[in-house]
Amino acid sequence: MNQTATAKKTVKFIITRQDNPDSAPYKEEFEIPYRPNMNVISALMEIQRNPVKADGGKTTPVNWESNCLEEVCGACSMVINGKPRQACSALIDKLEQPVRLEPMRTFPVVRDLVINRERMFNALKRVKAWIPIDGTYDLGPGPRMAESKRQWAYELAKCMTCGVCLEACPNVNDRSSFIGPAAISQVRLFNTHPTGEMHKEERLEALMQDGGIEGCGNSQNCVRSCPKGIPLTTSIAAINGQTTKQLFKQWFAR
Repeated sequence: MNQTATAKKTVKFIITRQDNPDSAPYKEEFEIPYRPNMNVISALMEIQRNPVKADGGKTTPVNWESNCLEEVCGACSMVINGKPRQACSALIDKLEQPVRLEPMRTFPVVRDLVINRERMFNALKRVKAWIPIDGTYDLGPGPRMAESKRQWAYELAKCMTCGVCLEACPNVNDRSSFIGPAAISQVRLFNTHPTGEMHKEERLEALMQDGGIEGCGNSQNCVRSCPKGIPLTTSIAAINGQTTKQLFKQWFAR
């Protein structure tokens, strides 16, 4: 390959930016030198080092979030070429140019590609997505889980709170209080745990309130978009059955 041609190869970006939560979004175009095996994060780092637009005008560095760089933490979620996904696993060689980067709009924008995922964390608080223990003394090794149950429960435990499933879900928006598929799947996970099961009814009650599981429209976008391949629709179906049983149990207890 001609070395001059290789040296001149570039990657074009159109990035949606926003200066603060209350300001209007705008777009800026960038063109950076191509390097083999680049991902979106490495491209953003290049723009950060030299914040110059494609027309030669200077600008401020683009803001984004990242941490693990191996699709585990979920921090670098953004919309890439119209699809919500992780920027660390988005390889430039596999993306159509110009590469269009936007923040996920299901969540409030803090600045540029940085979003506030508080909605997801509040949902986890609402369904008590934890195993309550008394940390003042040793409780022993705890109950054992059957290996068959542990294997599929581990699949649910892969959730990294990235927010991609909420961005893909048409029922999660600023006009809806729907809790979203991630929290529902976590209820299934913690209700499966031998210790977490003690608070099973409390979690199901949370999903039977306004904005709970009834908000699911069964679009199945969540399971198709989840970067970890979590069976979200299977969890929703399972929890739907459990909440129905819980409802009948309440009726007969009156």
